[in-house]
Amino acid sequence: MYISRLPLNVRRPEAIRLLASPYRMHAAVENAFLPDACRASDEGRILWRVDSSPAPTKETWLYVVSPDRPDFSHIAEQCGWPTTCIGETKDYSPVLRRLGAGQQWRFRLKANPARKVLVDQGKDPNPKVVGTIQGCVTMAQQVEWLLSRSEGHGFRVVNSEDGFPVLTVSQRHTEKYGRQGKKVTITTAMYDGVLTVCDPDLLRHTLCFGMGRAKGFGCGLLTVSPMS
Repeated sequence: MYISRLPLNVRRPEAIRLLASPYRMHAAVENAFLPDACRASDEGRILWRVDSSPAPTKETWLYVVSPDRPDFSHIAEQCGWPTTCIGETKDYSPVLRRLGAGQQWRFRLKANPARKVLVDQGKDPNPKVVGTIQGCVTMAQQVEWLLSRSEGHGFRVVNSEDGFPVLTVSQRHTEKYGRQGKKVTITTAMYDGVLTVCDPDLLRHTLCFGMGRAKGFGCGLLTVSPMS
């Protein structure tokens, strides 16, 4: 497996168009691989995420995890800095092998927190909603979504001394896109926090295969970094 990152120049028109459409971004990421390259294997699948830092840096990076090594020259040429930075790709194996039970890591995840509606508790219940998948829209729902699923993905969010999760939920959006005359609506959120490894094998699987829905829309990529 490989992990890659590429800076995007948000002042360039093509970068703006790319960032405005997950369909274009998904296609651009797919085109970073040879036609016969492995999109998914027993090791993992292609996952991507766009990270944007706040002012004053306002940096924007494209992160990709993939079974094969990508070539981002086409994205750098149109949306980045092709003469100074074409991105970097590293072997993911050392990080994956390093994971051990009880370790603590910082993490970031952009996810599509969603749940299956069993009972419509709205003011005007709609029976058609029951049984459908709906986005978690409140902060409490989005926090609960991650906490309730974390151990099934090999980790647990660390609690602070006062008993609250060491977790920040930001960039909470309801994103709407048009495709072939249809409207697609997804709820997204960025999670940053500290985790404890519960099951190294499960966490490796999560890092390589993603977490949650809407992976084609840039969701599901969990990344970890050392505490110091």
